[in-house]
Parts: sequence; C-alpha cells; structure tokens
Amino acid sequence: MQLFLDTTDINILKDLAATGLVDGVTTNPTLIAKSGRPMLQVIAEICDAVEGPVSAEVAAMDTVGMLDEGRKLAAIAPNVVVKVPLTRDGLIATREFAHEGIATNVTLCFSASQALLAAKAGATYISPFIGRLDDHGADGMDLITEIRTIYDNYDYDTEILAASIRSSAHVKEAAMAGADCATIPPSVFQELFKHPLTEKGLELFMADWAKTGQSIL
Repeated sequence: MQLFLDTTDINILKDLAATGLVDGVTTNPTLIAKSGRPMLQVIAEICDAVEGPVSAEVAAMDTVGMLDEGRKLAAIAPNVVVKVPLTRDGLIATREFAHEGIATNVTLCFSASQALLAAKAGATYISPFIGRLDDHGADGMDLITEIRTIYDNYDYDTEILAASIRSSAHVKEAAMAGADCATIPPSVFQELFKHPLTEKGLELFMADWAKTGQSIL
C-alpha cells in the first residue's frame, strides 16, 4: 500500500521522506490555511521535495471555476494531482480533467455509490473519509471494503486512497480491506515504526551486547 503524508509542513515532510517510505503528499484548504503561506508556493515546494503525487485542492464550487483552478494547479509540476469535491460539479470537472490527462483526487467520499460515480468519471484517486464515518457511528472500513468490491467487479482503475485516518490501526485495517493508498498525518506515520515489544527487545539486546565489551568496528 502506498503511504501519503497529509501535511504542508515542508520540514517535517523532508525529514520523513528521507526514510524512502513516503509515496506522496495530500493537502487541503485547512492545511494550507494553517501554513499561513501562499498556496501555489507551498505546493511547488512540496512537489520539489517528493517525486510522488501531490494533491492540491481547488476552492471553486462550480465546474468552470474548478477547471480553471485545476489547470493552474496542474501547471505547477507534473506530479500535481488536482483534488476536487465529490459533488455533481466536481465529477463533471473530473470527467473533463480525465480527458485532458490531468490526474484527480475526488475527496469527501462517504458512500460506495459516490465512489462508483467517481470511478465512472475517470478519477485517479477516490478519498473515502473513514475517520469521519467512525465519528458518526458508522464503520469506515466497511466503506473501503464496499468500494474495493465494486472497483474489482468492473476493473476500474481508480485507486482507493483511505483518508481521515486517526491511528496506525486505521492504516492496518485499510490495508487489510484493500485500500491502494492511505494518507496519514505525520504523527500517525511515526506510530507505524513503533511497538513496545520492539523497544523492549532492543533494550535487552543492547544491554547484553554491552556486557561483551566488543565493538563491530
């Protein structure tokens, strides 16, 4: 499964990308606002820092505005993915972007029927928000499973990008449910490395090694 970072913090991004385990980046208006910097500048810097896809979201709510903004965003760098909302206008814009060869990430998906429409429109990625579904008493992983079944039934190329992820357990469950990608906050990415038994085992190994008085170098 591909792992994307959901962040606009270029320093954190560069640090985690150095692991070689970061496949891409997603952004949204909230993250751009928190950065306090011009959106186009932020997206350009992120595209320079990573080779993988970088999702940049349009702000317009009408099809014409989405197309105009999306084309401008796509012109920033070859790895920009234009992020559009899962609305009627958003899917019409997605269809046109597909014809123009512009990659898209259709966001704010909360049902399998919405995901079906996004795939039919030619979306590159669909972003089901599993955490927000969990917040409202539903099981977000059920949605991942439903979308996976539909896409496999009809050989759709649209990739499932699990979003609104809150924990490392979410990442594991999304991978088991068949998500192609997951976009995660940097804090959750750091969680993936950790397990208390790993840390305890390493502590014991190092203590025993110190007793030998040896050096590998």
